[in-house]
Formats: sequence, C-alpha cells, structure tokens
Amino acid sequence: MESLIHIQKTFEKVIYIDKKINNREFEDCVFKNCDFSNSNFAYNTFLDCEFIDCNLSMTSLLGTSLKNVTFKNCKLLGIAFNECDDFLFQVYFEETALDYAIFSNKKMPKTKFINSSLRDVTFIGVNLTSSVFDNCNLEGAIFNDTQLASVDFRTAYNYKIDPEFNPMRKAQFSTQGIVGLLDKYDIKIV
Repeated sequence: MESLIHIQKTFEKVIYIDKKINNREFEDCVFKNCDFSNSNFAYNTFLDCEFIDCNLSMTSLLGTSLKNVTFKNCKLLGIAFNECDDFLFQVYFEETALDYAIFSNKKMPKTKFINSSLRDVTFIGVNLTSSVFDNCNLEGAIFNDTQLASVDFRTAYNYKIDPEFNPMRKAQFSTQGIVGLLDKYDIKIV
C-alpha cells in the first residue's frame, strides 16, 4: 500500500493496526480479512470499494471520501462517519457491527443497513430519506432532527424514535415496532 493511487486491487489479510494511511486514493478496490483498527485513514478517497470481513473499529476517517463503499461482515465500532467528506458520500452496510458510530449531519438518503448492529449509534441532523434498516438492532440509537421520510423500519428492532423531533412522513414500521415511537409517553400497550 505504499503507492498513493490504487486501482482495481485486492488487499487480503492486511494487518495495519494503529498505523497511518493518509492521502491515498483507492478506486474499485476490494479489502478482505483486513484489520485496520485504531488506525488513521485521514484524507483518503475510496471510490467504488468493498470491505469484506474487515475490522476498522475506532479508525479515524477525518476528511476521508467514501463514495459508493460497501461494508460486508465488518466491524466498524466507534467510527465517526460525521468526519468524512460530505461530497458524494454513499455507503452500504450488510452484516456489519456499527455500534457507537456517529453519523451526525450526514446526507445519506437511500442508504441500506442490512442485518447490522447499530447499538448506541448517533443520527443527529442526518438525512436518511428512503433508507432501509432491514433486520437491524437499533438499541440505544439516538435519532434527533433526522429526516426519516419513507424510511423502512419494518424489520428493525429495539429503536426509540420521537416523531416530534424527526420528520417521518411515509416511513414504514411493523405493528410491533410502533412501540418504539410511543416510548416517551410511558404508556403500556398490551
């Protein structure tokens, strides 16, 4: 990974814990079984890249561009996605642990979160319009001033969302999930 530009490369079993990888460009690259935990990925660009079975927990993404980046079966604990470059920010998560991640003020409409854990994630001032939370655990997730119009929460669970502070016109919920919208009223639904 010494060169500054990487195009159509596959990186397998790379262990770069507590290291700096800055000011690099990765286009159409695949990362498999890599561990970049606690590393500094500041000011990198990832375009059309895929991370599979990787650990990026507590990795700094300050100023990093994530443009059409897929994370499958990854560990992304405590990632501050709010520090990423906003330009063309687009991500997809499948079977990924995103616990304690921060997405504040991100524009990420139509984002798909599939079979993922989002415990204690922060969504403040986020545009999630038309996004999907398919079979996702949202226990302790904070939603405040977040655009939730047309978001699909039908199979998501453990969420508590205040409709008064989060516009959610045409959002979809399961019958069981409605409880997560009424939690602040301290009422019993039997």
